[in-house]
Amino acid sequence: MSKDAASAARVSIARIEQTLADSPAFVRVEPRFYVVRQGTAYIYIQIIPWEPDRAVVRFVAQLVRGVEMTPDLAMKLLRMNARLRFGAFGYVPQGACVVLVHTLLGGETLDPDEILAALRDMSVIADEYDDRIFEEFGGHRMQDLIDASAASAFFDDTVHLRDWSDA
Repeated sequence: MSKDAASAARVSIARIEQTLADSPAFVRVEPRFYVVRQGTAYIYIQIIPWEPDRAVVRFVAQLVRGVEMTPDLAMKLLRMNARLRFGAFGYVPQGACVVLVHTLLGGETLDPDEILAALRDMSVIADEYDDRIFEEFGGHRMQDLIDASAASAFFDDTVHLRDWSDA
């Protein structure tokens, strides 16, 4: 990564963190990777160095996992793509996952209003359409998978907790 590309990524990181810092739904997972929760949906934000003076700010929401891509689902997603202001639906065969993605150009031109507008639209759409896709086509909403994983980890911990000294 060149010095300028790293600089554009640093500027993008600072803008994302300044813009979203006051939101209780915003979590920094690791450098250049964040999560924002909206209802049952999670929006992942990744900052990727790109050109000498640019970075890419990628928003991804995994909506439903374990869903079969049928012609009906594909047509519905394509029709929705034509109406979206921000983002587009996609399908990742590995994991059979329906996603909603959007990309902003990072670096000096990255604007807080642009970040918030894209994130708001993505959050509302992801929160609504994870439920709709799940209800009509099955699979598992990401919230359900995360809840099951957290519950499993909790119960695994409590099973192994024998007495106070194990805590």
